[in-house]
Amino acid sequence: MSYRASFVVLAGAVAAACLLPASQASAAAKKVFNISSPALRDFGMLKKKYAGKNDQNKNCVGDNVSPPLNWTNAPANTKSFAIIMFDPAGRGGAGVVHWVAYDIPASKTSLKEGEASQPSNDFKGGKNTPGLTTYFGPCPPFGDKPHPYVITLVASDIAPGTLQAGMTKDELAAALNGHVLGATTMVARFGH
Repeated sequence: MSYRASFVVLAGAVAAACLLPASQASAAAKKVFNISSPALRDFGMLKKKYAGKNDQNKNCVGDNVSPPLNWTNAPANTKSFAIIMFDPAGRGGAGVVHWVAYDIPASKTSLKEGEASQPSNDFKGGKNTPGLTTYFGPCPPFGDKPHPYVITLVASDIAPGTLQAGMTKDELAAALNGHVLGATTMVARFGH
């Protein structure tokens, strides 16, 4: 098939998609696996209360409250969710893991504000960079431009209670390999 013929076929497919009735187009859009927060828009700035709290670190100026999260349209056959919050700019580009949580049952579609700041009976906490198994908020250095904090929600076919407690981000990634049904992200930013 020539370049021109390929372009015509592609243009036809795009035009056909654009001619879908609005109800079908909106129904397709509603099926996207999505994570959001009532306290934050994607690429928005985190409030100070969601930053880390550590009296020995002048960069930790917050209250260490985990942000509220909601998610919708999980893939079919989802049995559990996992959440990872990672700062790729932290530690001079080596990255900082702020939060690892998993074994979140498929029946759960949200986490309340502060819910991950303490141990839970509803899910397991993995080990973050500071070595904690609960949420630990951002503490970027003063003078840095706001760091990005990527919050990833993973849907898997692993039943809750299957995975061991206290796994790191990398150990969780290895355990999820071959079991991921979908993932969605949002980015929060924080700086001084």
